[in-house]
Amino acid sequence: MTPTFWFVAFTLGVLFLLALDLFVFHRRAHAVSLKEASAWSIFWVSLSLIFAAVVWNVKGRTSGIEFLTGYLIEYSLSMDNIFIFVLIFSYFKVRPEHQHRVLFWGIMGALVMRGIMIAIGVAMVTRFEWLLYVFGAFLLFTGIKMLFSGDEEMQLEDNPLLKFCRKWLPISPSYDGEKFTVNIDGKRMLTPLALVLILIEAMDLVFAVDSIPAIFAVTRDPFVVYSSNICAILGLRSMYFVLAHGVTKMAYLRYGLAGVLTFIGIKMIISKWFHMPVLVSLGVVGTMLGAAVLASIIWPPKPKQPNDR
Repeated sequence: MTPTFWFVAFTLGVLFLLALDLFVFHRRAHAVSLKEASAWSIFWVSLSLIFAAVVWNVKGRTSGIEFLTGYLIEYSLSMDNIFIFVLIFSYFKVRPEHQHRVLFWGIMGALVMRGIMIAIGVAMVTRFEWLLYVFGAFLLFTGIKMLFSGDEEMQLEDNPLLKFCRKWLPISPSYDGEKFTVNIDGKRMLTPLALVLILIEAMDLVFAVDSIPAIFAVTRDPFVVYSSNICAILGLRSMYFVLAHGVTKMAYLRYGLAGVLTFIGIKMIISKWFHMPVLVSLGVVGTMLGAAVLASIIWPPKPKQPNDR
């Protein structure tokens, strides 16, 4: 059982780093360059690997491998969020210098929501072990569906949450810099930037339904589940800016993610009869994702012609 001190110390450390990020390094709004985004991505990944080494030394080899496996799964599944972020920012025409602020508060909200969901998930799986088979079947279904679904773009105009917000919330007609609220004629209103933040928080909640059950196939240690999930989320923001600059088009990533979800689903379903070593799981997940990224680089898709449908 991991002492409560570990959870408190880890959370305080994360909040300290986020405070430095917002109030020191990004105190002034600016468009994040490719060089800056790449440096921050390397920083967050390196920090996570250092923390994995700490877990390995303090909690043992098995916990260290479980952390690395969980981190890799959560980080890779978070890639889907990035493509949705690109779509949302493009749809709302959010200026590049204001995107970091939205993603920062989006990450803060994600930390709280995922912390709550992980606590509930661990309690439920501990008390009702049969839920692992339900999670496994759900992940298997999601993986197969992702594998055979087409490249369908999300239509924001049809999003129920967006329709609800526009109908029931006071939203100003225009942006006001990077503010989320504005006072118009004595009435406090949300800016379109706040609407963007609401959608991003909602999308993360939807994706968490896939990603959080997936890590229970690796470990049920609450601290490993929590810390690996949070570390993956921390690197998501900077990775968004890297991919948004078009470093590489991960055309086949969705097939790698589909393979990971399918593999984890099967692993959870057969766990009662066959125990797969964590190191093997790490190898399988890493191989699937590596193959998807490599294929995207070697065989990039041909650009669509204007008359393509």
